[in-house]
Amino acid sequence: MIEDDVRYYALLLTATLIWGSTFVISKDIMQHVAPSFLIGMRFVPAALILAGSFVKYRSLYLVPRNIVFGCGCGLVLFIAYYFQMTGLTLTSPGKNAFLTATDCVIVPFLVWLLMRKRPTRYNIVAAICALIGIGCISLSKGISLEPGDIFSLCGAFFFALHIALVGKLARQYNIFVLTIWEFIVVGTCGMLCGILTEPIPDITTFSTIHWLEWLYLAILATTVALLFQNIAQAHILPSTAAIILTSESVFATFISVLLGIDVLTPRLVAGFVLVFLSVLIAEALPTFLNKRRTRA
Repeated sequence: MIEDDVRYYALLLTATLIWGSTFVISKDIMQHVAPSFLIGMRFVPAALILAGSFVKYRSLYLVPRNIVFGCGCGLVLFIAYYFQMTGLTLTSPGKNAFLTATDCVIVPFLVWLLMRKRPTRYNIVAAICALIGIGCISLSKGISLEPGDIFSLCGAFFFALHIALVGKLARQYNIFVLTIWEFIVVGTCGMLCGILTEPIPDITTFSTIHWLEWLYLAILATTVALLFQNIAQAHILPSTAAIILTSESVFATFISVLLGIDVLTPRLVAGFVLVFLSVLIAEALPTFLNKRRTRA
């Protein structure tokens, strides 16, 4: 572990818990709002909230390197969300969640490319274990590649790239300022892409539930959860963060079971166990084995 502090793991797990509830919410609200506009409607208010909340760092807002790196991360994140949201309109929330979670397999290799840190055998085994676990949780009828699945897989690649980039930059620059610029770019790209390619959403058709869903996505799922992820990644290896983030599907299914939408089955239990084991393999097992070697 880079830093033996459970607070950062708690931040990351909290983010995955919040995101675990967003697949069904996003699917519902996208009956009234196209993907790009929904991304813009999430990130524009998130950028304003963060800029106002961290005004003490205003002297860093216009530092060129913060703008460049923040905007770069934002562009990658917008592409990731665009592919994911488009995929979600064409496939089921469970399959979309599973395919998005394949980023845990991609991240170690991107980290190797960007940070010259070769993935360990623990990274590889943990990623495969997590992937099988997410498959048990999210897929009930197997998987076949359809247009929505391809969009979801493209989204997974760019989410993996975002995790790797943030893991590299979060230790060198002010993460709050980077996140503000990241949100500005994602929100702006979402609105521009929506205006150019999608029908203008008719917000007069929004019910109270839809407005509450939008607030949840903008404030909790975007402002809070993504900031938590970025803060945590300044202290957690990107490959480990990617594996922990696969818990998103675990929380999504667990919430669904609590609400009576899904039934707890042996397949789901097996998936939960495999995802939990993947985190232990990535984090606890190397530490345990190193201590044994030191004692020997």
